[in-house]
Amino acid sequence: MQYRRLGSSGLQLSALSFGAWVTFGTRIGRSEARELIAAAWDHGINFFDNAEGYADGEAERVMGDVLADLRFPRDSWCVSSKVFFGAAKDPRPTQKGLSRKHVVDACHGALKRLRVDYLDLYFCHRPDPDSPIEETVWAMDNLIRQGKVLYWGTSEWPAAAIREAHKIARAHHLHAPTMEQPQYNLLHRERVELEYAPLYSEYGLGTTIWSPLASGLLTGKYNEGVSNDSRLGQEGYGWLQRWVLGDAESRRIERTRKYTALAQELGVPPAPLAIAWCLRNPHVSTVLLGATRKEQLLQNLEALDLVERFDESIWARLEAATS
Repeated sequence: MQYRRLGSSGLQLSALSFGAWVTFGTRIGRSEARELIAAAWDHGINFFDNAEGYADGEAERVMGDVLADLRFPRDSWCVSSKVFFGAAKDPRPTQKGLSRKHVVDACHGALKRLRVDYLDLYFCHRPDPDSPIEETVWAMDNLIRQGKVLYWGTSEWPAAAIREAHKIARAHHLHAPTMEQPQYNLLHRERVELEYAPLYSEYGLGTTIWSPLASGLLTGKYNEGVSNDSRLGQEGYGWLQRWVLGDAESRRIERTRKYTALAQELGVPPAPLAIAWCLRNPHVSTVLLGATRKEQLLQNLEALDLVERFDESIWARLEAATS
């Protein structure tokens, strides 16, 4: 495993990490989660990502039970939560968003579900137009000073809002956001490569990127349509199918077919190749992996060996195929 600093902080995360989105608490239970987390740990992964809104908090309960059962030394791994969407099935106004009340309540809820004394990373899952950024920055700073959170950050915030958070923190000598968790893959590049570009040097921003496979699209398993046993074919995931596949004008399937054909030409599985492409970006602190089977996870870990295998001309061809 490789380890990278989280932006300009001193925290070193495994270059590949493991997340619970749309898997823990829904598609897989505790026994499968235990096998996956144990395999991840055995291969050097030290960061496990979660959120209050994943399966209405059940994903954190499953992960917390598994981590407690496996008894890894607490000072050797990191865990995260995210606040915004709420853990209630039908949240009331005070059970969601980034108000001081919900930021604090959500932190306490995550600590209980994950069965830990502190969160290593705590993200504002989306920007909240109903809560002043200043209020959120103060709330995060208070949690850090209380020892309940070590690093706080954002997820899918516009660059202007991240700048505002830093401005407020600097003016009041508060802890500023350390990291951002954006989507980043061969089909979704603009925010990480363009919008956030100045923030890496200005603030030492770290990134814990999600969906390196575009929710499975870049594996090629949807090239011929969506099967009922796939993630996008599951009942209740119609929203995800529309979001991943896009409309006819997006050409996402067409671009994916070109990509998977090139991966086949290179003799490499498309999944680890797409992850390796993400790892080549020096501003990526860690790439979040998701898996429902141990075999999937182990194949994705092969990305570490692919980063240096091909020259720039090959990576340029991959980018051209998906542009």
